[in-house]
Amino acid sequence: MRVVVDEDRCAGHGMCLTLCPEVFQMTDDGWAVADPADVPAGLEDSVREAIDNCPERAISEKD
Repeated sequence: MRVVVDEDRCAGHGMCLTLCPEVFQMTDDGWAVADPADVPAGLEDSVREAIDNCPERAISEKD
C-alpha cells in the first residue's frame, strides 16, 4: 500500500498524525506528509482510518 498527501488540499489539522504517527508527519510549515509513502505491514488499517477521517480529504491511497 502506498499513500500520498495532496499538499494543495492539506490544511494542517493533524488528524492523520494523531491516528497514525508511524506514517504521517507534520512539516515545519504545518502540513502533513506521508513518510514513508510505502506503508509498513500492519499499519494499513490505521492509514485507512486517517484517510477516512481527513477533514480536507487530502490523503489518498496509490497503487
